[in-house]
Amino acid sequence: MRTKILFISIIAALLLLSACRKFLDVQPLDRVSADQLFSDVSGIKTVLATLYNNLPIEDYDYNPERGGFKYFCYGCNGNGDGGWSISGHTDEVEIYSNSNPAPTPVSEGWWGYTSIRYTNIFFQTISSLKANNTLTAAQYDRLNSEGHFCRAYLYFGLAKRYGGVPIITGVQQLSSDNSTLYVPRSTEKATWDYILSECDSAILNLPATVTSQDGTFRATKWAAYALKSRAALHAASLAKYWNNAPLTGIAVDQGLVGGVGDANNYYLQCINASKELIDNGGYSLYKPAPANAAEAAKNFQTIFETPSAAASEIIFKKGYIDGSTVGSNNGHNTDIWFSPTQTHIGTPYMYSRWSTTLDLVELFEDYTDNNVGASKQLVTRTDGVETEVLNYGADVNITRPYKYYTNQYDIFAGKDARLFGGIIVPGCVFKGVTINMQGGLIKSDGTKQVFQDGSAVGLDGNTYYTFGSNNSNAYSGFASMNASWASNYSCTGFALRKFIQEAKAVPGLGYASTNDWIDFRLAEIYLNYAEAAIESGQGDAALAATYLNAIRHRAAHTDNLPATVANILKERRVELFFEGQRYWDLVRRREYHTLVSGYKRKALVPILDLRQNPPKYFFVRTWILYDQMASGYTMNTRGYYQSIPGTASNNLVQNPLY
Repeated sequence: MRTKILFISIIAALLLLSACRKFLDVQPLDRVSADQLFSDVSGIKTVLATLYNNLPIEDYDYNPERGGFKYFCYGCNGNGDGGWSISGHTDEVEIYSNSNPAPTPVSEGWWGYTSIRYTNIFFQTISSLKANNTLTAAQYDRLNSEGHFCRAYLYFGLAKRYGGVPIITGVQQLSSDNSTLYVPRSTEKATWDYILSECDSAILNLPATVTSQDGTFRATKWAAYALKSRAALHAASLAKYWNNAPLTGIAVDQGLVGGVGDANNYYLQCINASKELIDNGGYSLYKPAPANAAEAAKNFQTIFETPSAAASEIIFKKGYIDGSTVGSNNGHNTDIWFSPTQTHIGTPYMYSRWSTTLDLVELFEDYTDNNVGASKQLVTRTDGVETEVLNYGADVNITRPYKYYTNQYDIFAGKDARLFGGIIVPGCVFKGVTINMQGGLIKSDGTKQVFQDGSAVGLDGNTYYTFGSNNSNAYSGFASMNASWASNYSCTGFALRKFIQEAKAVPGLGYASTNDWIDFRLAEIYLNYAEAAIESGQGDAALAATYLNAIRHRAAHTDNLPATVANILKERRVELFFEGQRYWDLVRRREYHTLVSGYKRKALVPILDLRQNPPKYFFVRTWILYDQMASGYTMNTRGYYQSIPGTASNNLVQNPLY
């Protein structure tokens, strides 16, 4: 079967920069010749900005709910939209929007062949410019490798969504019967092999470092090794775990999905790429030996709030500049949409859309540091029973032996520093404000007031409120649940700190957030190596343990865990949370359908008990309202692959069960 891949006519020598996300102010390229464009550094940067801008980086602008990449909401009171994060499709976070992201497979339908055509035009153009001596051999070699990096990234984005896809390596031209536009899907194995070979071509002539004159957001050879590490681990996992969710049908019979091959081959490629980067890239973990947990928390926060400070760890990142000027759209909207209610900077209706789950919070360890590394549940009761989870609206049984706390923060004492560096928890201080996540109160006579506006006088004679205040800007959780603007309050008792710029006063304007998106960093490469080595029995198991524990020590742990698959996967979750890794880890290891089988995510509700004098808090676990309304989630295993677009007219073999 063959596909017709037809693109908008491109008669200029090169590419057009996206109108919505331009990195440089450029003249229209249909008025600029290739010779002129490549005659100086700024022209080359213009072209490369287009290539990099088209990469399927699941960054601040990625919106799996609304078409994928570079989504902009032009009806959002001038504040834009910009993305809701793939993390909302996992057990990490409920991201409330009009479509309520849920732990179900992403199906945004990104089909990146326009970007692949742009990249192939780039290859054709630089070959021509080398032939007429516009480019030197050294310039050509670097640009050629840069093109291979971009093409590898594009095909990686396709392969992890669709399996085997058409591989197009040249600029297609129209023929009388259009036959040149028909390209069959390659097998899934051939597609992954092609991606890894493109990484090798990128590595060949990319520089080890980039300068400000070159452009600091351009790929180095180490970025290509990082991409190869990630892609090879993905392919290896598919090969090893295919039978956890096998599919049938024509696409399977033809190897277009499945049949990836020898897992150990891909694990070894991941090991070798990771090791080369670690040994020779010159990178190191940012502040790997903190004096204490508080310092470790601050260091972890800094990596994402101010990536330039953590340059030693960052291998490849995407840059943003202030886009708050009307029409420029060069920044992102993370601070506007996801700051907690009490510190929001946007309009009255655009904030606090990020509700971190209790599931993630309870994954973090404490500092027992007994060489076991077990997650630590929060202590809500004195009888040791921590399994009760209430439905939203269910009666809170006040005869339960709840443990009382003097404030909302103390229940988290001793938790892993990364929790506080990346997540806003009840009672913590953020931007000088104590974050209040109270969701109810028990009146002095035992009457319960939960998730409903109300007040009562305590035994001490003071007046208290259900949500901790009678000022709607003085609390951040649980108000207006399931009402029109419920999205402006956390529905879990937790919010986002990772990526939010606490130290910088970001204006309440669209696209004004400017911190870079970190696409590859050393901690991921450590964990890639460790997983590949232990899963395959190749590489060095002792070195895998060293890498695993280096990350833990950076979080102020002092013990050393063995490098088991379970320990490595848990470390991925507590180190890389919200960075887009969790979703694809579940997909590549074929664990997603098991996770979401009837799954409901959890919240933690602080309740103030006025029967105590002075009043004290206890906590109850509840299901997240929206998961409860859906009666949990399920997944058809076809969701491991997205539907191939346009099969009714292009004759491509469709993926199974679509």
